[in-house]
Amino acid sequence: MNTIQKFQQAILFIVLIALISTVRTLAQPPQQQKENIEARHIGFITNQLQLTPEEAKAFWPVYNLYHAEVEALRKNHVTELLSAKVNFESYTDDQVSKLIDDEMEYRQKELDIQRKYNPEFKKVLPVKKVAKFYRAEQQFKINLIRDMQNNQGAKPGKQGNNPPHH
Repeated sequence: MNTIQKFQQAILFIVLIALISTVRTLAQPPQQQKENIEARHIGFITNQLQLTPEEAKAFWPVYNLYHAEVEALRKNHVTELLSAKVNFESYTDDQVSKLIDDEMEYRQKELDIQRKYNPEFKKVLPVKKVAKFYRAEQQFKINLIRDMQNNQGAKPGKQGNNPPHH
């Protein structure tokens, strides 16, 4: 694994931890808030990709299938994480090892979904727009976490957990 891949994994891990901590502190968002976030997400992707009408017609059905699979996986994962009140000090090494293995399995499943849809995205979009799509997905997550944290107000001692600003 090269340095860039390690850096990307570290950034992804930081974003994941920030997302989980944000989700833990918020009540289940109302349906309207969820729809608003989804509309912002679609708008952000649309703006970043600058899709032609033909590209949009081909892209969005593929994206919707991809998004549904990823969201189902994430929903199950977040539910498991939130229900397990993990205190590593009280866990045995075997229990912590299982948590780590479960996290690696989740990441692999997410990667498998991305690999499954990557050729599909390349069929409907030029490769440079596919690359912009992946970047837009990550940037939207970072922006969403930042917005959620800003809405909660800055908490003392938490500044080092904020995602990087791009």
